[in-house]
Amino acid sequence: MKWPGFKILDRYITLKFLGTYVFAIALISVVIVIFDMAEKMDDFIELKAPMSEVIFGYYLNYIPFLVNQFSGLFTFIAVIFITSKMAANTEIVAILSGGVSFDRLLWPYFLSAAVIALLSLMLSLFVIPVSNQHRFAFESQYIKSSRMETGYERHIYRQVTPGTFAYIRNFNGRTQRADFLALETYEGAAMTASLEAPNVRFDSVRTRWTAPDYIERTFVGQTEHFEKKVNLDTLINLTTAELGKVEELVRTMNFVELNHFVRQQQAKGSDMVAVFQVEKYNRWAYPMASFILTLMGVALSSRKVRGGTGLHIGLGIGLCFAYILLMKFAEEFGKSGVVPPAIVVWMPNILFAAVAVYLYRRAPK
Repeated sequence: MKWPGFKILDRYITLKFLGTYVFAIALISVVIVIFDMAEKMDDFIELKAPMSEVIFGYYLNYIPFLVNQFSGLFTFIAVIFITSKMAANTEIVAILSGGVSFDRLLWPYFLSAAVIALLSLMLSLFVIPVSNQHRFAFESQYIKSSRMETGYERHIYRQVTPGTFAYIRNFNGRTQRADFLALETYEGAAMTASLEAPNVRFDSVRTRWTAPDYIERTFVGQTEHFEKKVNLDTLINLTTAELGKVEELVRTMNFVELNHFVRQQQAKGSDMVAVFQVEKYNRWAYPMASFILTLMGVALSSRKVRGGTGLHIGLGIGLCFAYILLMKFAEEFGKSGVVPPAIVVWMPNILFAAVAVYLYRRAPK
């Protein structure tokens, strides 16, 4: 295919597209930040949060999340807005009548979509995980609702190796202690051994779990062998980071760290692998939607209709919200692990790509 170049028409459409997108994203981000600050101001004052930390430690790290969260919606709105205005002003008709094909007209739109997709991809894979670390740290220190949460559930169940499960009760991240630890080994549905220890402590230097006394049980058929011992000092394939709210934990990992974590959890046979894989695939699927939404928007709004821009924007927003709703539904369904997460996460893109192709074929050529 011959390189189409970047001519006056391309610059005209690209500047209007990206300009509208940036303006809309900036406007919604400012509005959300103002409302969020007004809601949390009492916490900031009561907990004596420094203004520099509020601005640079919290809201500066909140903005990348907002930009990425609304990227798909405002990509679609920007396309609908500028294309429907061009159609209403008979610019689209003039362009096509001048010998420019509809496929050639799409070129600057897809260039702009590529810029937006690349921005969203960099934010998802690398920038937002780092900003989340700072944002969550600020929330845990200066926002009451986050301070009240310990970050750990009262009853924690984790699979440490295939067939071996850990149960930990009342883990305290500050003291690195828990009221109770149980390690249970299974063959099929039958428990073959267990280790139970009260008052356990995690030694972060040696990465070992210790306790003053513990009980070992082994099961052979219907027979149980019971033995009480002292000075537990054991290495378990389980870190304290994995004891916290893991869905929040993976949101602070960049793409390389997340890949490593997923492989680690797969080796352990964790039953939460699907949750982590949904996060992993979603970071790729959402940015790629920029191309689908762009094609759909141009095809939908390039025809001049009596309702004008308002009708196009109304239809566009309806379709976009349907897409976002389907993505959220697919995300939650993928976490169940019933269907491979990769298929579930990419399914909305596949379905709406088919809708975009249908609209493209019906667009005025």
